[in-house]
Amino acid sequence: MKIKFHKYQGTGNDFIIIDNREKLVDRQNAPLFNKLCDRKFGIGADGVILLENHDSLDFNMIYFNADGNESSMCGNGGRCITAFAESLGMISGNCKFEATDGIHQAEILGDGIIKLQMSDVTEYDQHENFFVVNTGSPHYVKYCSGVSDIDIVKEGREIRQSNEYKAEGINVDFIEKENDRLMVRTYERGVEDETLACGTGVVASVLAAEAAEMLSNGSPAQVITPGGELTVYFEKFNGGYNNIWLEGPVEFVYYGEINT
Repeated sequence: MKIKFHKYQGTGNDFIIIDNREKLVDRQNAPLFNKLCDRKFGIGADGVILLENHDSLDFNMIYFNADGNESSMCGNGGRCITAFAESLGMISGNCKFEATDGIHQAEILGDGIIKLQMSDVTEYDQHENFFVVNTGSPHYVKYCSGVSDIDIVKEGREIRQSNEYKAEGINVDFIEKENDRLMVRTYERGVEDETLACGTGVVASVLAAEAAEMLSNGSPAQVITPGGELTVYFEKFNGGYNNIWLEGPVEFVYYGEINT
């Protein structure tokens, strides 16, 4: 079978996006998605996203990690699929779509910048030097110094494969404040490696930093990842956070077809 695809990236977090409105691609075909993401034998990406029709919203987003398994919400993927939907003529300016964690709104601001509303966070676990929260995907956020020197794969994998998190998996973020910005590096489950950026991880990191009183300027918070800069907006309410938005650049990389 020949599959048409589009490649997008958001701050270096790259995705293979497929228009699956005609259901030509089987959502249960994990080996296919794993093969497509392989950077030597496939196209190469952090994940695969299927765009499908929705009964009442603009579209439905189905996300698969690089290991081929259907996964939880992907923030940068949500921003990229918004750009893809606009390229198909499905939306103009704003949209509303459904992902595994619920309904999201997105705004296309121009110059390649897309802003995505994330799920509310009503509870989290804060510890002395780390923070655990689900921002659409589960995250373990560790406060540290010298974040640029950390062996992310080694330390992130140790936490992700620990007895507490091994079964369901968890993403691991390492954060450090530098001037008025937050530095974030992420080890992603399903990819089992460091990615250049993680949208849900950036949001989790900002909330962890806010809870630890690291953010003197509050919202919006500027975040630096290895793949570029993102902005997170949020409001506090009843011990949690709402009106959370993730903003940053999205870029179309290329279009192609692959035989499977």
